[in-house]
Amino acid sequence: MGAGYGALIDCPRSNHLSGVKAVDWREEIAACVTETEIRLDEPMAKHTSFRIGGPADVLAMPGSRVDLRRLVDLAHQHGLPWFILGRGTNLLVRDGGIRGLVIKPGPCLRWMEWGGEEAAAGAGVTLAELANEAASHSLAGLAFAAGIPGTLGGGIYMNAGAYGGELVQVVTSVTAYYPGCGERIWQRDQLELSYRASRFQKERAVIEGVTMRLPPGREPKIRQEMALLACKRQEKQPLSLPSAGSVFRRPSGGYAGTMIERAGLKGLRIGDAQVSELHANFIVNLGHAKAGDVLSLINQVRERVAAQTGIWLELEIRVIGEA
Repeated sequence: MGAGYGALIDCPRSNHLSGVKAVDWREEIAACVTETEIRLDEPMAKHTSFRIGGPADVLAMPGSRVDLRRLVDLAHQHGLPWFILGRGTNLLVRDGGIRGLVIKPGPCLRWMEWGGEEAAAGAGVTLAELANEAASHSLAGLAFAAGIPGTLGGGIYMNAGAYGGELVQVVTSVTAYYPGCGERIWQRDQLELSYRASRFQKERAVIEGVTMRLPPGREPKIRQEMALLACKRQEKQPLSLPSAGSVFRRPSGGYAGTMIERAGLKGLRIGDAQVSELHANFIVNLGHAKAGDVLSLINQVRERVAAQTGIWLELEIRVIGEA
């Protein structure tokens, strides 16, 4: 899971959610799980690559799949907003934080299985881990993913891709859990995978596992390709500063970074949020940026690019939480 996935319903901070007092649902969550760490009012800045974000009412870190499913079932029963958080790499959490339940799965979704050209992995495995292990098995098709900082679950949610590769090219099926409905297995043609999109962006589900078919290759050649792509990232992306990756989706007829650069916006800064001087489609946190700074900067970039090109840039990063 990268940015995080699973539907989130924003609601105002309140002592009552669906008739359940906040203290009651927090206590019930803690009582219904046995292998889960519970943190109250946990700053999301500690859990996002942007290092930005206000507190979540409850952050639960389940250590088993049983606990994970219990948590989303309980949230479903009480009508609580819930959100699955991976590494928080494609995510901007607003300064007011997240109401309800944030679930950050642990080792229960971190597994890999290999057999010939077939592979299966849990949603909590990072794309870098998956790509490296595939190379060790002399399996190609995932070199593009080695530098993507998110998890497999988040990658499926967004159909992650880079340098001409996308997960849709290798995925064969996805297992997801739907609170109140149970487990479903979706085949690739049912996943609605397209540019930075999947069916899971419209559904309340937890992506748990993924199967893939990977073409055979030679490990030295695969490693060489991965190293080449890593060098490109080092040269072109601001990897030394906190960010959420590419801010805007690729518009038709061009690249967002090119349009932003041509509008003279590289280096534009609000507070400690800055349009990267290295890659204009990145906004970086210079140290103490707030979500409000980032959002103001996004609006300025959109308006300036639209004035010059007539194109309104669409967000690639997810923005959640309260202002």
